[in-house]
Amino acid sequence: MTRFVLRRLLYGLAILVGVNLFTFVLFFSVNTPDDMARLNIGGKRVTQAQIEQWKTERGYDKPLYYDASRQGAERLTHTILWERSVSLFALEFGKSDARQAVNIGHEIKTRMGVSLQLALPLFILQVIVSVAFALLLVFFRHSRIDFWGVVLCVLMLSISSLFYIIVGQYLFARVLRLVPMNGFAPGLDAVKFLLLPIGLSLLSRLGGEARLYRAMFLEEMGKDYVRTARAKGLSEGQVLRRHVLRNALIPIITSAGSYLPYVFLGSLVFESFFGIPGLGAFVIEAITGQDFAIVRSMVFLGAVLYIASNALMDIAYTWVDPRVRLS
Repeated sequence: MTRFVLRRLLYGLAILVGVNLFTFVLFFSVNTPDDMARLNIGGKRVTQAQIEQWKTERGYDKPLYYDASRQGAERLTHTILWERSVSLFALEFGKSDARQAVNIGHEIKTRMGVSLQLALPLFILQVIVSVAFALLLVFFRHSRIDFWGVVLCVLMLSISSLFYIIVGQYLFARVLRLVPMNGFAPGLDAVKFLLLPIGLSLLSRLGGEARLYRAMFLEEMGKDYVRTARAKGLSEGQVLRRHVLRNALIPIITSAGSYLPYVFLGSLVFESFFGIPGLGAFVIEAITGQDFAIVRSMVFLGAVLYIASNALMDIAYTWVDPRVRLS
């Protein structure tokens, strides 16, 4: 296990270096620091003096990759690559490119807590509800309940999440006035603002997740050990709970684990539409304002979370299935 974890850490580090370098080259091959200064300063008449001042304040007044005017290690460290890209490995995100020049690290810490309040309950509920609904359909397989349940799943996954948001806001917030339409408040008051986005997000993902899990369970139902369990006199509910569900946990972990990074990064669509100040809305604001420093930081953070979530899924496989060995 220890050797596996160390090997995955080395693989992850190599992937992070590649993602970070590729992102840096991509951003600075499309826009030079002068172009970024003009975008953020705005206005039709931007003087060179304003551009140089902006670059000095943001740390873009240095060479990109190599500073020949320096001596020793400073030739590499006194560069934009080192200060704005390599520093991300120490979780030093610096300041944004916008006029406000906010501290990106502080914004990430603050907004991640908000995103967790939305995404963590949704993640847990999504797994429980989808698995329970899929088990219900399998229990009543080849019946009308199973048939119309599958039809409902296909219908739900065919509808865009934007439709759920628009209809949900109109019905529950404007017509019935059960919850606020958008906004956010700290503390316990956050519950009334999060109920609607959590419910609509759960509904929008339920069709696809339940249909996927149903297919997994039906595949397990045809295995020899299931027939043996029935021959021993176990009820259908016991067979589903003790054997089918347990042996289908690996694909369930794979499916649910792929959503794990969004628990920390937040939902771009739902946070934006409901005015929730999480990391998802933070990314949308950065893209809209062409704040490349924030976008680069979030790409790096997303890569870290994806690598970590995949390593955790591999370890979780050994917990749910003793036959899996990490070697």
